[in-house]
Amino acid sequence: MMELKKSPDGGWGWVIVLVSFITQFLCYGSPLAVGVLYIEWLDAFGEGKGKTAWVGSLASGVGLLASPICSLCVSSFGARPVTIFSGFMVAGGLMLSSFAPNIYFLFFSYGIVVGLGCGLLYTATVTITCQYFDSRRGLALGLISTGSSVGLFIYAALQRMLIEFYGLDGCLLIVGALALNILACGSLMRPLQPSACPLPEKTAPENIPDRYSIYNEKEKNLEENINILDKSYSCEETCKSPLAPAGWKQESLHHKTPTTADTKEPETYRKKVAEQTYFCKQLAKRKWQLYKNYCGETLALFKNRVFSALFIAILLFDIGGFPPSLLMEDVARSSNVKEEEFFMPLISIIGIMTTVGKLLLGILADFKWINTLYLYVVTLLIMGLALCAIPFAKSYVTLAILSAILGFFTGNWSIFPYVTTKTVGIEKLAHAYGILMFFAGLGNSLGPPIVGWFYDWTQTYDIAFYFSGFCVLLGGLILLLAALPTWDLCKKPLPKPAPATFLYKVASNV
Repeated sequence: MMELKKSPDGGWGWVIVLVSFITQFLCYGSPLAVGVLYIEWLDAFGEGKGKTAWVGSLASGVGLLASPICSLCVSSFGARPVTIFSGFMVAGGLMLSSFAPNIYFLFFSYGIVVGLGCGLLYTATVTITCQYFDSRRGLALGLISTGSSVGLFIYAALQRMLIEFYGLDGCLLIVGALALNILACGSLMRPLQPSACPLPEKTAPENIPDRYSIYNEKEKNLEENINILDKSYSCEETCKSPLAPAGWKQESLHHKTPTTADTKEPETYRKKVAEQTYFCKQLAKRKWQLYKNYCGETLALFKNRVFSALFIAILLFDIGGFPPSLLMEDVARSSNVKEEEFFMPLISIIGIMTTVGKLLLGILADFKWINTLYLYVVTLLIMGLALCAIPFAKSYVTLAILSAILGFFTGNWSIFPYVTTKTVGIEKLAHAYGILMFFAGLGNSLGPPIVGWFYDWTQTYDIAFYFSGFCVLLGGLILLLAALPTWDLCKKPLPKPAPATFLYKVASNV
């Protein structure tokens, strides 16, 4: 296996950070600012708000749901090819969406194709950044993660301007053409060269069972395999002999006594086949054991009280917290806010404040006197209250303030890896984070359609945002209760009572 050089923590790594920032900007700009397109799709196709909201929710959720597949692709093919391929997917999906005849076509072109492209690109950029940085990895990941937030801020205004000049179809074509620049950025993602250290020698077949065997089986297994091969070989000869022609039988009598070289060849061949059979058997057992270990580790994670609460909190947070970025423009229109009052699109405010929130919350998480888990709980509680306050906002200024609050605390994504590490430990971070991201994607996919269905049912966003705020508040309260230190105090064993001592007086004859 090829060994990579040590992380340079700089040099070409800063080029990797720059192009990763640009690729996330180009890739996530339109899907995160899909609220501008959502209003146009409502007017163009005349479908319900719940059904139309599926387009944007799929684009954000599919990539997270497919995160295990995306990780497998990056580990198999490398970050550069996957980034270039994802560029084709994102650009092609956006351009296809301009020709959508109905909402169902958008489910595929914008929701699935663009969503999978975003998932692949996110995994590729994070992976190659982690390879280039070690001691500065947190800073590098923080810088590239702001690319999506800046994309939300700029694309919200850009897509609205393009729709005014070129219409919805022209807007999607131009945005798709911009996404083709991902190909140029991907070509700059130069992988780390293999180290100058010599590669380890290839393991001999006879040494493989001893090195890779999990089960301490006896060496008789190898002999059993040879015996089975001998039996099959003799049966084959017996079966063949009656059907052989007479001339061959007479000739075989003359050569009945084989030479030493002739006997060695079948024995060597049978031994090699037996060794390969034994190795395959051991490899299958090893794979099965790894699968059992993975399932056992997953069950062990859910036995952790705080991790189970974190999984519920992230699911409820994405069900309730994601819809504002998709629906705030339509909320303003439903509240009869005039377009002349719009100093800046509400989605742009959410985007720029998300960038600020990611940076400031990430800085706060580095302070040793701040408990990151409680900081995350505070962001959930404040965000839940802000969501419940949206139905009372009837002016642009009020909606802008609430959008800024929601955007800032949506930046808690930057501290979520810290929270996961604090909960399960650094050795289980990758496993636990993958599970949590799957449920985050599930929440992203379900949240906007549920809120849209509430609107279709009640013809108002009031109950929908009460529901969203309740979900986020409930997730924060569950996590807070699970993280309270009183649980650990209850589990502490009671101190054992000191053994009673008795004094005995011994009668003396003196």
